[in-house]
Amino acid sequence: MHTIKTPIVLLGLSLFFYACKNDSKSDKNLTQEVNFTKEGEATLFRVNDSSTTKITQLEIEIADNEYEIQTGLMYRKTMEPNRGMLFVFEEDAPRSFYMKNTQIALDLIFLNSDHKVVSIQKNAAPMNEKSLLSEGPARYVLEVNAGLSEQWNLQKGDSVAFKKIK
Repeated sequence: MHTIKTPIVLLGLSLFFYACKNDSKSDKNLTQEVNFTKEGEATLFRVNDSSTTKITQLEIEIADNEYEIQTGLMYRKTMEPNRGMLFVFEEDAPRSFYMKNTQIALDLIFLNSDHKVVSIQKNAAPMNEKSLLSEGPARYVLEVNAGLSEQWNLQKGDSVAFKKIK
């Protein structure tokens, strides 16, 4: 009876190590860098009491489904300064983001359903899993390279217009 158990144990261990080996291959596929795909354009505006002035225009990717929202800019090593990612949610609500598996520092610009800036999380550190919260309800979040919101002097109340081109 002892001789039958040994081959079964060896077979079980072989299957276990084979399964682990295959899992590590599939993990490598999940961490491949993703290339930018222009899906729209965003124009940022400074809004004063008497005027509205264009600040800049960006090419954007649009994250509007569960997978894209969860993945965001993960596994990207760089992003051009004239690009960003716009996250689209169904309604205004408090938002929380984190930088897990995100390799570039970002500014997160939280926008309400009127496309007005609600708050900005500046210089979010790469790979940090700390929650980055909106200061008010937001329907959209625009991620851009860290430091750009400061360079543009972007403030609460400024607005962002965007259009999908696909």
